[in-house]
Amino acid sequence: MKLSKMFGQFPDQQRKAYFKTLDNYKDGQFQNQIPTPALLEGESMGKLLLEFFGKHLDSTPRVPIPSVKTDLLSLAADQDLLLWFGHSSYFMQLSGKTFLIDPVFSGNASPVFGSVKAFAGADEFKASDMPDIDVLLISHDHWDHLDYGTICLLKEKVKLVVCGLGVAQHFIYWGWPAEKIVEKNWYEELAIAPGFKITLTPARHFSGRFLTRNISLWTSFVLQTPDKNLFLGGDSGYGPHFKEIGERFGPFDLAILECGQYNERWPYIHSLPPEIIQEAKELRAKAFMPVHHSKFKLAQHPWYDPLEQVSTLAEAESLTIVTPKIGEQVHLSEIKTDWEKWWKQH
Repeated sequence: MKLSKMFGQFPDQQRKAYFKTLDNYKDGQFQNQIPTPALLEGESMGKLLLEFFGKHLDSTPRVPIPSVKTDLLSLAADQDLLLWFGHSSYFMQLSGKTFLIDPVFSGNASPVFGSVKAFAGADEFKASDMPDIDVLLISHDHWDHLDYGTICLLKEKVKLVVCGLGVAQHFIYWGWPAEKIVEKNWYEELAIAPGFKITLTPARHFSGRFLTRNISLWTSFVLQTPDKNLFLGGDSGYGPHFKEIGERFGPFDLAILECGQYNERWPYIHSLPPEIIQEAKELRAKAFMPVHHSKFKLAQHPWYDPLEQVSTLAEAESLTIVTPKIGEQVHLSEIKTDWEKWWKQH
């Protein structure tokens, strides 16, 4: 595998010429809706890197993460299901269509092999375990969401890719036919079949696979099917877009929200647990599922902290929270409310 290939490719001149006509693109970069510094004022990246590589209590599990090895190739086609694979990767089967979101099955979330390894037990599912996929959704091009090795292995299984502007360039560079990829801006929509509509919606984050940032768009998605209305949140700090999306597209049967890899020193690009509760409320979600945790160490908090904090807060607010093990089936026709607190086995 050529390392240079993994980094992907910058958008071509035709794409950049179009991007320059957009309100959320300025000075060669996509922009958040509101100012979004990468770090809290007064913090430095050098200081954070030194701290990151230090020792932190329970940032890595002491025992393997529990999982259920569901056979996705033999799922009943008439069931509406969700299976989470750790971090932000999950599969959904809805009204006979299959969806795969941000799959990372290489066991690594970095261009430097072995530097951000999956936790023991958290990497049980591979590209070969996936059935044929009607739609692959990519929220943005960071390494823990767009995995080169996984994408190469999935090419023959995926019918359609939907992503933010600029992300398509990576896929084309990696040998995917352009006709299989649809890239959109925020609030643009795509009808993929009768009764199925995908709308790209804002997130408060950033993008980039090397030193240059924000040359492609980061996004969340609203997925409407004949029976369900779902919010699929990519990485995002808290912002006014949650209320805006809830008012325009809610209520939602389920909201999938980024919860993990947060730090009070970078509060604008990853949501803290109390903010996730606020986001679920503003989205008008009947239930929410926290993701972006329990597979990779990308922050200093204990690995179980996201689930422990957000589940405690949800219970106090009487909100329905969905916390399956990796690979455990979530039946979307009737989402259960009693989930085992498996992370307490640490």
